[in-house]
Amino acid sequence: MVVKMLMTWDILPGREQEYFEFVVREFIPEVQKIGLKPSDAWFTMYGDYPQILAAMLSPNLTTLQQTLASNEWDSLVRRLHDYVEDFSYKIIRARGSFQI
Repeated sequence: MVVKMLMTWDILPGREQEYFEFVVREFIPEVQKIGLKPSDAWFTMYGDYPQILAAMLSPNLTTLQQTLASNEWDSLVRRLHDYVEDFSYKIIRARGSFQI
């Protein structure tokens, strides 16, 4: 069963340019290297919601749990925290439509 990891966060004020460069040059390629497949990315323009919602697919829960326990994932999330705050994630069963 394909699972989806939904991640949310807010970009630190004043770090927007550096954040976007990190995501494009490092975060997405590294996520793909460790076996996750980016599927969605949303930017909140208005309202009291997390600024970013990003989703990654994994072929099954066991594989995702192994990925999340890896040193590579830990390092990647630590680097992401240089640019964001209020990072959180949840794991859900993937469907073909938008999910929050």
